[in-house]
Amino acid sequence: MVSISLCMIVKNEEDTIARCLESVKDIVDEINIIDTGSTDQTKEVLKRYTNRIFDFEWINDFAKARNYAFQQATKDFILWLDADDVILPDDQKKMKELKESLDLTTDSVTMDYNLSTDDHGNVITRLKRNRLVKRANQFQWIGAVHEYLEVSGSIFHSNVAVTHHSVRHDTNRNLLIYEQQLANHVEFTPRDLFYFANELKDHQMYLRAIEFYERFLLTEQGWVEDNISACGRLADCFFEIRDYKKELASILRSFQYDHPRPEFCCRLGFYFLNKKELHAAVFWYKLATEIKLSSQNLGLQSPQFSTWLPNLQLCVCYDQLGQHKKAYEHNEKARQYRPNDPRILQNRKYLESVLIEGHEQNE
Repeated sequence: MVSISLCMIVKNEEDTIARCLESVKDIVDEINIIDTGSTDQTKEVLKRYTNRIFDFEWINDFAKARNYAFQQATKDFILWLDADDVILPDDQKKMKELKESLDLTTDSVTMDYNLSTDDHGNVITRLKRNRLVKRANQFQWIGAVHEYLEVSGSIFHSNVAVTHHSVRHDTNRNLLIYEQQLANHVEFTPRDLFYFANELKDHQMYLRAIEFYERFLLTEQGWVEDNISACGRLADCFFEIRDYKKELASILRSFQYDHPRPEFCCRLGFYFLNKKELHAAVFWYKLATEIKLSSQNLGLQSPQFSTWLPNLQLCVCYDQLGQHKKAYEHNEKARQYRPNDPRILQNRKYLESVLIEGHEQNE
């Protein structure tokens, strides 16, 4: 069985750090915490779990802090988490099994990162991260903001998930770091351009966001998943400023990078539904339900765009087309994912009455 060092960077995480460490303390063999300047009770909480607490002066560079954290590890593999992450009980069991079976020929293990879930427990957004890496390889973090871990070699795609449960977030921190770099004439990498544009969009600075998404795409050096995501976010920005022609162009622009993704099919379905072009809307929504992404895809995934959402919209389309049996069938498919959704339940009640009435009239 391999051994695991947990490495984390924290600052003022008294509200979340115990929850995180409780979920992983029986899995890892060592806990290394890098504190970047806490002024609350974070360190007092940490002392209940480890004596390997290290101070690191914050210099607006996440990669340097994470690399320092990795330098403290002494075990076979390094697991990294953020303070508002947890490993849920089912995934704790999976991770213990993984620890038993993993060997040193593996260089990195990916895990799903569940970023958000709906009220019915369905994952809304997720991605895969290289989460457990061999210490001897000395893999490095890159990027002051939205840093990434550069790995190579033998990658094992596990069925373990880490779940993000955010309590609070400094919404201006990353934007301010990027703005400072821009003011200091730091040359942005394509990845920096993309993530800076994301920060601008999140702060509703849509025109500047559009500028930097365009600059990112024009480099033609971006990761394909970021290229596709940039097209979707451009479409969001154009929608917000009511430039619907460019919104549509941005949706279609995503197709040059890969086959149509479910979220873009749903966007096109919504576009045609609003224009009352129902057969075109049905085409795109049906396509969204049929596209399957690789389980090894490391990009951001939103399962609702291939599950309940297009089926709910197909229910709407078929109802307007007068095809109530098909509408009912797709509403039932949506109900499998959201059994208590009031919209779906209302549709069910309405369509059952329509189908019963139609049956009686045919008798």
